[in-house]
Amino acid sequence: MGGDAHATQSVLTARALCKSYRSGDRLLEVLRGVDLSIAPGESASIRGESGSGKSTLLNLLAGLDSPDDGELHWAGCARIDHAARARFLGIIFQSFHLIPELDALENVLMARRVAGRIDAPARLRAAGLLERVGLAARGHHLPSQLSGGERQRVAVARALMNAPRLILADEPTGNLDEHTGDSVIELLLGLCAETATALILVTHNTAHAAKTARKYLLHEGALHAAC
Repeated sequence: MGGDAHATQSVLTARALCKSYRSGDRLLEVLRGVDLSIAPGESASIRGESGSGKSTLLNLLAGLDSPDDGELHWAGCARIDHAARARFLGIIFQSFHLIPELDALENVLMARRVAGRIDAPARLRAAGLLERVGLAARGHHLPSQLSGGERQRVAVARALMNAPRLILADEPTGNLDEHTGDSVIELLLGLCAETATALILVTHNTAHAAKTARKYLLHEGALHAAC
């Protein structure tokens, strides 16, 4: 099971999470007593074959779905509303999920729009984040004018926009070539370490998983420590 060594200072703590879905007459047990905690600035990777429950687990950790059983605490709180969640965590998806009609800068600012109003300091922060991810000169380009790697860098900047305590990254390099994927992972790990942001990375890539401080394997509904 996932370790709980940092439970007292955890950004997120999950205990004995269970989740099942009914399929016809069958009850599919997707998660069976998952334990996980992560401290500020710590990184953890979760690998698992397709259908192992990785996306289900991420949805629970993000508060987008509720477990059938078990406890989940975000910095000690058992509940988190929509606005607080937007400030507390950032999410990076495999398919970028940028708004095609908005340029890179406005896509980064969308994270602030969800959490509250956009003001001059927010615009300065968004521009600074684009510079940090190497896109200072691309802020006014639409997603269609950016490469896959550039779009994912915009997504990384957007995830960091509200200075979250936790980032959940769901296969962030799944649509990228190997070289570009490696650079995005290095960027993400570096920025999270620099800002003391906790990172939970779901990936099929063993080389990327190996770069995180802690490594887990989700198998048959249970989370196991991996080498």
